[in-house]
Amino acid sequence: MGAPVFLAYQQRLTASVSAHAVTVVEKSRRTGYSWSLGAVAVLTAAAQKSAGGQDVFYIGYNLEMAREFIDYVGEWGKAFSAAADSVEEVLFDDGENSIKAFRVTFASGFKVLALPSRPRSLRGMQGLVMIDEAAFHDDLKELLKAAFALLIWGGKVVVVSTHDGAENPFNELVTDIRAGRLPYHLERCTFDDALADGLYKRICKVKGRKWSMAAQAKWRAEIIAFYGDGADEELFCIPREGGGAFLSGALVEGCMDAALPVLRWEMPNSFERLPDHLREAEARAWCETHLDPVLAGLDPDLTSFFGEDFGRNGDLTVIWPVQITRMLDRRTPFLVELRNIPFRQQEQVLIHICDRLPRFGGGALDARGNGQYLAERAMQRYGGCIQRVMLTVEWYRANMPPYKAAYEDRTIVVPKDADVLADHRDLVMDKGVARPTERSKGRDGKQRHGDSAVAGALALFASRQPVAEYDYLSAAETPPARGSFHRPDEDEEDTRRGLGFGAGGW
Repeated sequence: MGAPVFLAYQQRLTASVSAHAVTVVEKSRRTGYSWSLGAVAVLTAAAQKSAGGQDVFYIGYNLEMAREFIDYVGEWGKAFSAAADSVEEVLFDDGENSIKAFRVTFASGFKVLALPSRPRSLRGMQGLVMIDEAAFHDDLKELLKAAFALLIWGGKVVVVSTHDGAENPFNELVTDIRAGRLPYHLERCTFDDALADGLYKRICKVKGRKWSMAAQAKWRAEIIAFYGDGADEELFCIPREGGGAFLSGALVEGCMDAALPVLRWEMPNSFERLPDHLREAEARAWCETHLDPVLAGLDPDLTSFFGEDFGRNGDLTVIWPVQITRMLDRRTPFLVELRNIPFRQQEQVLIHICDRLPRFGGGALDARGNGQYLAERAMQRYGGCIQRVMLTVEWYRANMPPYKAAYEDRTIVVPKDADVLADHRDLVMDKGVARPTERSKGRDGKQRHGDSAVAGALALFASRQPVAEYDYLSAAETPPARGSFHRPDEDEEDTRRGLGFGAGGW
């Protein structure tokens, strides 16, 4: 069996165009996306209307791109044996001017039309729009507005591009998708992603070269050296000028409420050497004194979640609960910061909180390194509603934009606290990804590492996961009257938790 025609990332593109109304792709240079779009164009235009056929409009930022793309269409038409006219050079009237375009018409009656970049050229059209190297179009925002109008009657839009700066409208589009502001499907393919999917192997096959891992590594190094300082943007989907603070102080302060407490517990090194019963008693007393009053004041009708960033000796453990209000805001009722607290007592504090959160929907815990212990114990107690998160670059890339959007949209409320503010200001853009990098000192002069900001992002992440609420009857009980709601009594709750089942799921 021969190798597939399309590489894996090209296959994902074609599948996405089929499944989604809008597909956006941020990509490395020279990965063959335009070539695969040519195949999509032929399959779309050659199909009958009953099979989803429609016109295709390709828009590059210059005439040469249009010519190259229509050549791809011609090649794919022959490969698919799609009955089509030869390529025509036509004058296209956009309502103001006549512009040169290229057209291929298929036996289905549909056409592929390759146009230069003019928003007016899409007026009155219907079909699939492909915008190639979108970041380099003169007026991308207006072009997108014109293209999205075609969605109303069942059209589709594909936007593909390399980056051209952090302030470019294309990067704004990508950021808005990651933030959840726009319901579009996003694909990403860096140079290394393409290599992993077989790009260099395909080049060797076309060029008649022998592939080897050593040859691929040498070729990769040569390409990166060729791009020099531009390699991050041109090859690795990192828009330039993407450094600096991720969240401004004013943005975070605008979402702060002085009435929300930050509860801090720190113990000396000698505490870990105490017998278990003494440490447990100390932790229980702290929870009853500091946590119970605020837990008792939570709205019992609101669904609750939490995020947790783990620390043991140097960094803090921060537990960040949130409740989703009736206006769908995420309100933080309190924060807990634990410094130099043994693992077992961290577990004790977390359980004390989660067992008392109203309508507990789940949580997300930092599962790196020693954090795996607490994340595993939470999963064992509360089941599948617990997310054990490895805080990778990819996780930050996907989940920090929605966190920023919550502050920008003022849909999150957090405690007004100098250290919490400083943690959020310590989030910086590092190669296009927002995350804490350098350690800093808190108001107490002790080490912090953006701990509360990470916990807050985890809390928002947890609150955006699907929630399944349930109730049950024991086998010995008589079912309640139809339409009534049964809530387990305290003995049932104790039995359930003793078996390791939590309020969020099995």
